[in-house]
Amino acid sequence: MYQVLYRKWRPQTFSDVYGQPMITAALKNELRTGRIAHAYLFTGSRGTGKTSCAKILAKAVNCLNLQDGDPCNECENCRGIDDGTILDVVEIDAASNNGVDNIRDLREEVNFTPSVARYRVYIIDEVHMLSTGAFNALLKTLEEPPAHVIFVLATTEVHKLPATILSRCQRFDFRRILPEDIAARIKYISAHENFTVTDDAALLIANLSDGGMRDALSLLDQCVSRSSEVTVDVVTSAAGLAGHDYLFELSRAVRANNSGEALGIIGSLHDSARDMERVCSEFTEFYRNLMIIKSVPNPSGLIVAPPSEIEQMKAEAENYELPTLLYCIETLQNALERMKAGSSRRIAMEMAVLRLCSPQLDTTSESLLRRISALEAAVKSGNIQHVCQPAPATETLESLQNTAKPEHPGRAFITPEPDIRQDEPVKPTVPPADRESEVEFTGWSDVVEVLATTCQPLYGVLQGSAAYIRGDIVLIDTDNDLFKTLVTRDGNKRVLADAIKTVTGRNYRIGIKKRSTAKPDAHGDPLSDFIRSSRELGVNLEIK
Repeated sequence: MYQVLYRKWRPQTFSDVYGQPMITAALKNELRTGRIAHAYLFTGSRGTGKTSCAKILAKAVNCLNLQDGDPCNECENCRGIDDGTILDVVEIDAASNNGVDNIRDLREEVNFTPSVARYRVYIIDEVHMLSTGAFNALLKTLEEPPAHVIFVLATTEVHKLPATILSRCQRFDFRRILPEDIAARIKYISAHENFTVTDDAALLIANLSDGGMRDALSLLDQCVSRSSEVTVDVVTSAAGLAGHDYLFELSRAVRANNSGEALGIIGSLHDSARDMERVCSEFTEFYRNLMIIKSVPNPSGLIVAPPSEIEQMKAEAENYELPTLLYCIETLQNALERMKAGSSRRIAMEMAVLRLCSPQLDTTSESLLRRISALEAAVKSGNIQHVCQPAPATETLESLQNTAKPEHPGRAFITPEPDIRQDEPVKPTVPPADRESEVEFTGWSDVVEVLATTCQPLYGVLQGSAAYIRGDIVLIDTDNDLFKTLVTRDGNKRVLADAIKTVTGRNYRIGIKKRSTAKPDAHGDPLSDFIRSSRELGVNLEIK
């Protein structure tokens, strides 16, 4: 009968245990010196070797020919414990034997001396499942058991154990097994079995197992059932992964603020029966890897991926700022929480992708920090001109201040009239207004929408603003302090004038309407509100 790999290759000695050198060394030393405790507690995540070490310990304390702390696996005691003919080693599943009556039966049994072996060893697996009454019934026996009894408790949730139990045991914490150790074990097994595993495939299996050797060998079993030559493609198919190409495609769509493309990728993954929670988790891990690359000089030790994929990630990380990555991770983690509580995982994922592509839709502090970081990076690198696609002629802040002549001092700041050709046809869509009176510019929202495609920074700072027309001047009413900085840089004033002409068909000069002393609108732009509140607290935010 076929035996699955994780059972067939279960460690038989402490030397066979991978990834727990400190624990196995301590246990072997206790066995060599005869300092054997009466109660052990093995804790750690699944598949890290707790039960295997408990069984090895049970053999080692009863072995007739101990080999440097390891059981010989050849004496009659070792063979009898392995095949189950010696009943002095008892393994109890606390999940199904968690009542007071079960523990009372155990207390009666411990009084009997071993029939064949030297010690009676009780291995209680998942001990955290015992009831409160069962724990209380076990306390006295666990503290002062007979000399021929050893208890080995194993659990994945040590925080659920009472302090009275913890204080009576010698505790060993099993850590997650390193991916490199898991990959080495997989290569070792493949060398003794009738199949081959590539290095990249072994590393991918190790990464997917989350530090658990049993999970890794179970996945390896699935891969071998598909092909005797296990490659990355075989592992991807067996694990039901979407591959990693879609992560880079999603990242490019997020960087380009292309929500349509990102939603299309999510739709394709959903149509391919991909689990949206798994997709969200992998995308979060992808951004975590980019964060590590941005933060650590040598990230190879912290990222488990093939070298070629790490190089791709390094190239992708160059396009991100650290605040943006933190915002992306936070948004995706919130989406994971909503997936567990909501009715549709796809909707939660689509909402998260929209927030990533359009940070102005999110009013959280993380989103505002991302927008500030993007503006700072654009100004520092001089890319605002490229982003806004200005005309070749540009104006500096000094030239603008020297030529600015307000028509009505104390009422508005008027920028000079842009250099626009007068021979272009004019569309009389907006009636001329009196030079002294102001009328509301009803088409201002259309102008802002035009800026969404021609100049993203101006589009961001003009959210929630209004405008008025006085003669041939458009007075912009906004409380966003970044507007005055952006409109004077790299020809942005001309870009704004062109957007107004696209909507109205007329040439207008641009001014900033003087704000009244009334309380600002509560529904203004959240980025401006954030800057204003920071200044009230004494924090001066400047774009350098």
